[in-house]
Amino acid sequence: MDIVILYGGRSSEHEVSLVSAASVARHIGAEHNVHLIGITQENTFFLQNEKELERIRKDETALLTIHRDTEVFLCSGGGIDNAFRTMDASIKADVVFPVLHGSFGEDGILQGLLEMLSVPYVGSGVLGSAIGFDKEKAKIIWHANGLPIVPYMTLLNAEWRNTVEQQRLIARIEKDLEYPVFVKPSSAGSSVGATSAHSRNQLIEAIEAAFCWDEKVLVEELISAREIECSVTGNTKLTAYIPGEIISNHEFYDYDAKYTDPNGAQLNIPADLTNEQRKTIRELALKAYRALDLKGFSRVDFFIDKRNGNIYLNEVNTIPGFTSISMFPKMCAASGLSYEHLIMHLIELAIEHYTEKQHISHSHQRNA
Repeated sequence: MDIVILYGGRSSEHEVSLVSAASVARHIGAEHNVHLIGITQENTFFLQNEKELERIRKDETALLTIHRDTEVFLCSGGGIDNAFRTMDASIKADVVFPVLHGSFGEDGILQGLLEMLSVPYVGSGVLGSAIGFDKEKAKIIWHANGLPIVPYMTLLNAEWRNTVEQQRLIARIEKDLEYPVFVKPSSAGSSVGATSAHSRNQLIEAIEAAFCWDEKVLVEELISAREIECSVTGNTKLTAYIPGEIISNHEFYDYDAKYTDPNGAQLNIPADLTNEQRKTIRELALKAYRALDLKGFSRVDFFIDKRNGNIYLNEVNTIPGFTSISMFPKMCAASGLSYEHLIMHLIELAIEHYTEKQHISHSHQRNA
C-alpha cells in the first residue's frame, strides 16, 4: 500500500505533530510505501526524500523535519493516483494519514481539502472534525442527547468588546457560576489559552488571553476532578478501550504538562476505577462519539468530580497525540491492540469509509 503521512501544519501544535508523525511512520511495516509530506506554517506542502524516513526509523527519539526541496501540488479530484503531484511525478495515495493537531489539521479544514482531492483518509470527516474541535458545539449536541456536561457560558469577542455588554457578561458569570472558574477558547487544541480564574480581575485577564486564540470563549465551573480519558475506534461498529487517568502536577493538564515538562503528569493505565465507573465511562464515550458523527478514531475526555463522583464529558480529540507517551495508543495497547496493529486498523477503517461513500451521487446525470 502507498500511505501518505501529512504532518506539521499551521498550528500552535506544529512541533507536536513532528513528534507524533515520526512515531506513526516508524510503526508502519516496511512492506508499505510511506510518503512523508510536510506542511509548513505557511501551509505549503513538501515531499520528503527517503533519507528522512530512514533517519527517523533508525532513531526512536527523532522527530520529523520539513525539507523544502520538493514542493507538492494538489489536484482537486485527482484521486488515489493524482491527488498529490510534484513537478516531476505523481505520488500515489492509497490512503492519507493526517497527523496534524489543532487548527488547520483536525478542525475540518484539512478534511474538506482531502474530500476535494477524492482520497481515503484516516479519521473523522468534515462535520465530525469541525464539531469535535468546537467545544461549545460539541457540548450543545451532547446536552441535547442527554449526556452530562459541566455548566458553562459562551462569550463572543464582538460582545465582549462592548463595554456595557462586557459588564453584563461578567455579572452573569458571577451569578450563574461560582469562583473559581475555568476559561478556554472554544476552538483551540491542547489547552492552549486555557486559564483558571479565582477573582474578577483574574477572570478578565483569562478571557482576554483566551480571545487571543479564538473569537469564542467558554467559561466553565471549575470542579475538583479526576481527569479520565477513553480511546474509541470505529465507523459504525465502535470499540471503547480501557480508560486511563491523567494525574497532573500542574493546576490542570495544560500544554506545558503535556509536552514541555517531563514531570508534568503521571499517566495511569488502566485508571483506578470501579467496575461500574469503567462501564459508564466506556458507554458514555461511545454515545459521545456517535452524537458528533465521528469516524475512525478519537479520544474522549472526562471529569469525575472528587466531591460526589459525578461523571462529566469534557471534550473530544479527533486527532489525538501519537507520541511515545500519548494516552490514545497506550489505552488501546492496554486492551490488547498494539501500536502497529492500531495504525493498520485505522487505515483499514479509512478505506472502509471511503469505499462506503462511493455510492453517493453528485450528479443528476448519473441518477438519470
